[in-house]
Amino acid sequence: MLTAGVARTCLTPFWGVELTGWGYYIERRWQRVHDDLNATALVVDDGQRQAILLTLDLMVIDAAFTRLTRERISHETGIPPEAILLTCSHSHNAPAAGGLLGVGECDPVYEDWASRQAATTAILAWKCRQPAILSTSHGELVGHSFNRTRPGGLIDSSVTTLKVSTQEGTPIAFVVNFGAHPTVTTDWRPFDVSRDLPGEVCDLIEQSLPGVIAMYVQGACGDVNFLREYIDEERHHEPARLIASIALETQVDCESMHSRQVSFASEVARLPTRRWTREEVQRDREEAEQRLRTRDATNWRQTIGRSMTNRPDDMVKRHGGDEVKAVMAMARFHIEWTDKILADLETRPESLETEVQSIRFGDLYITSNSSEFFTPFAIDIRRQSHVPELMIACYSNGRIGYLPDAHDIEARSYAGYQSPKYCNQFPFTDKSGPEMCAAMLRTIERCRS
Repeated sequence: MLTAGVARTCLTPFWGVELTGWGYYIERRWQRVHDDLNATALVVDDGQRQAILLTLDLMVIDAAFTRLTRERISHETGIPPEAILLTCSHSHNAPAAGGLLGVGECDPVYEDWASRQAATTAILAWKCRQPAILSTSHGELVGHSFNRTRPGGLIDSSVTTLKVSTQEGTPIAFVVNFGAHPTVTTDWRPFDVSRDLPGEVCDLIEQSLPGVIAMYVQGACGDVNFLREYIDEERHHEPARLIASIALETQVDCESMHSRQVSFASEVARLPTRRWTREEVQRDREEAEQRLRTRDATNWRQTIGRSMTNRPDDMVKRHGGDEVKAVMAMARFHIEWTDKILADLETRPESLETEVQSIRFGDLYITSNSSEFFTPFAIDIRRQSHVPELMIACYSNGRIGYLPDAHDIEARSYAGYQSPKYCNQFPFTDKSGPEMCAAMLRTIERCRS
């Protein structure tokens, strides 16, 4: 018999904490709370093994936050750290815990409090386990998101769901997985605390199933956005309503799971990277110094700003329409990132280690990594794993920025060239993504046994 418990606590930041993402050195301290941020935990127990899915309405978390939170949970529950999966919704109207250079200062007091809240959520879920029935299914959302890195590029249209009910059939938890950047409301509510689209999906499901606690698992969205037409005060509800509707429909008359097995697997993936050349670093630094010295804001789109943003005009707008201010922020960033990378440019290993983790709740597998994962990799994992019900959880257990495919690496795009700078990393190579996929597939396979 499976038992399960679910719980939720609040992660809404206290006054003065910056929101993360959306621009460089904007000092985006929140002004309003549109909707509260949450930590939500689901614990499933098969009588021999237990695993925890812990969803956080944060932009990103780092490995240190993950380690501390797991330690707090394990100390109280005895559940091993490798059975505890922490994953972020990636809302850009939320803080980060272990942030990104220049795009929102982290508050260490808030980070520790958020870790304690997250751990409390998992402990409460563990304490309230009860006999449970699980069902999993999937549908598709087609035509409402797009690949922002290339015309006609791939998207992962899968909407995968998990419903947890009491033995009497009353739903207590509902998990939804879909991959697209959750930035539907950020542009016109930039100073609001909000879960954005993931929160609205959860709210809609909870309205439809009174008493349920809903969770949103962010999928592979490093190269995928919702259609621009939804970034609108009147239309922003539409994609959330579509996802919630599909999710609920897939669970109508859905049979309970055949398997009652809980399992988990974790390993460290060693991803190849390319060392920055000293010429690349010096070129960025010298241009930044010149612009800061002279207040020069000419031709920045072709040089310093070429890969710093996907939408350069919006970057100016986010600095109040002041182009000089925006360019000086970019120059400041280049001084700071080159300071960091020059400290060990020649001695740092030319590879990056990061955790890959999979957990299994019966017939459902959840495989995770710490990157902004690109869609071709997600589709490749779905094809090779032969798992009908599979959730891909990104922004999980750490943060390594974008993991682009060969197309974006060759193009030296925002994902391929800028992301490693604000993560203080070397750029990934065309072998990095396939190595991550191989590690994820290995952990899935270990969960089968």
